[in-house]
Amino acid sequence: MRAGTLTAGFEPLIHLAPMSQLGGLSGLIGMRLFLIGANGRTGTEIIDLARTRGHEITAFVRSPQKLTPGRSLTVVQGDPLRSETIAAALPGHDAVLSAIGPHPREAFRPNTLVADCARATVQAMAATGITRLAIVSAAVLFPEKGLFFAFFRWFLRHHARDLRAMESIVQTSGLAWTIARPPRLTKSNEADFRALPGALPPGRAMSFRSVAAFMLDAVEHRSHVAEIVGLGSAA
Repeated sequence: MRAGTLTAGFEPLIHLAPMSQLGGLSGLIGMRLFLIGANGRTGTEIIDLARTRGHEITAFVRSPQKLTPGRSLTVVQGDPLRSETIAAALPGHDAVLSAIGPHPREAFRPNTLVADCARATVQAMAATGITRLAIVSAAVLFPEKGLFFAFFRWFLRHHARDLRAMESIVQTSGLAWTIARPPRLTKSNEADFRALPGALPPGRAMSFRSVAAFMLDAVEHRSHVAEIVGLGSAA
């Protein structure tokens, strides 16, 4: 559902949960989705929503014991830093979703995890002919003004550097990519969101589930291709 008026050439999108839960109404249903970062808080929400929407999902994880395989969920053990292990499990899927990120304590130290995983993912997709990628970044990369954003850009400077490198890898990959930049994430059953290409919608927090809903919408409808999309709460 769309709401609002045109702002700086873009139309903010407000997505309401009831429509989100039926995500295949005008998009693709029964997709085979390959998920990297499935054990994380956004990843687990992607699994839950994807199964609700009728998709089959492959969770590519280092620690498979943390997930229980079942109806429409296949768990594959592998290293997201090694392109050959991703490529071995990737054929037959329609899209790749990546919600991988460092452990919170690692986000404050120099780290290249996100960029390295993106590089391996892009290489594996190129080798297997899978072209659709949706990946999570963060709103800290938007050049927002004010002390609040300046503080978090400094506080998360190491993580921001890693995210910026990841985005560069994805943008030059030749894939049909979508980069999601959410603000601070919280645990909630709320699945509504605002999506604004190239800018950050109002609001300083949203739920992990809302990010999952956006990611699935993007691949189902093949929307926001080659766009960096700012996300926010619909409230």
